[in-house]
Amino acid sequence: MASKLGSVDPSRHLDEVFDLYSIPAFDKRQPEVVEGRAIGSTKQIVQPGDILLSKIVPHIRRAWVVGKERGNRIIASGEWITFRSNRVDPAYLRHVLVGDPFHNQFMRTVSGVGGSLLRARPAYVAKIKIPLPSLSEQRRIANVLDKAEELRAKRRAALAHLDALVQSFFLDSFGDPISNPKGANVVRLSEITTRITDGVHQKPNYTESGVPFISVKDITTGTLQFEKCKFISLDDHRKFTRHCKPEHLDILYTKVGATYGRPAIIDTGREFSIYVSVCLIKPEKKLVDPYYLTAALGTVAVKSQADRKIKGIGVPDLHLDQIQNFLIPLPRLDEQRNFARCIAAIEKMKIAHRSSLTELDALFASLQHRGFRGEL
Repeated sequence: MASKLGSVDPSRHLDEVFDLYSIPAFDKRQPEVVEGRAIGSTKQIVQPGDILLSKIVPHIRRAWVVGKERGNRIIASGEWITFRSNRVDPAYLRHVLVGDPFHNQFMRTVSGVGGSLLRARPAYVAKIKIPLPSLSEQRRIANVLDKAEELRAKRRAALAHLDALVQSFFLDSFGDPISNPKGANVVRLSEITTRITDGVHQKPNYTESGVPFISVKDITTGTLQFEKCKFISLDDHRKFTRHCKPEHLDILYTKVGATYGRPAIIDTGREFSIYVSVCLIKPEKKLVDPYYLTAALGTVAVKSQADRKIKGIGVPDLHLDQIQNFLIPLPRLDEQRNFARCIAAIEKMKIAHRSSLTELDALFASLQHRGFRGEL
């Protein structure tokens, strides 16, 4: 862990251009190129090969190797813990810092009241022990992990391209429901459904087994997952379904938290109950194809309506009346079904890619475990 890095107040160098390694820039994996006048606080001075570890929102694994010099002074946000040593290969240490063994210990150094206020405490992080083989062995391990990580990145990119294809196909076919450039028949969601409600408002008593109890975390776009769900008793399930009974070809829609706006069709006859964080939508099948409606609810064109309704609030929480008023293009049923068939073909490809990504994730975790134990 580096000490005495030095610091600079960019606001005293108004016209100087800096390469800024900020937390927001991490997702793009490119430092911000910004003039001093646009940087509002003192930053730490870093150099190529330094390894940065985010101490804020610590459950998100952010570790970054500072890149080559590009003619500008290189600075970093104070939210990074900086590592620098000629005993460590930067790529190797980055893998260590995002690996499960380190991360599990890292999370025990955290303080704060929750969410974005959580911080890892550097003094405690400094005490974590890590495996440190010879430099040549570090480089060999990092090379293996880099190749495995590259495969995972390609699979994630393929999934992103398939998602983009769905969005493009929807807009090309029906247009944006707000601006409606194609003059399509556009209706409110409440006009093509028989009921829109939410799940159980009280927190149930969970059981080791029994009836699945579905919450936001069990729903990805287009998919309902039972693998990691919690369970409730049959008696509680029967009591809860008097108010809200999910049935085959109904649609679930996440309405709370960071993953709001995800629809999933119920394509199983399995019984389950849902929590209040999930909305239940019952399509009027004489008017709308459930698979088409699920696909439509998952598009950016429709989700943007949810974005506008929750803008500026702390924890996203869509109300039922807001969901009921979503605008949905409503073409003829044969056009809906044709669209749904095309989306189903894309979904099959996505399922294959997700399965492959799951296998790659498991392989990567195994390689990490073996590498850090000296067994690779």
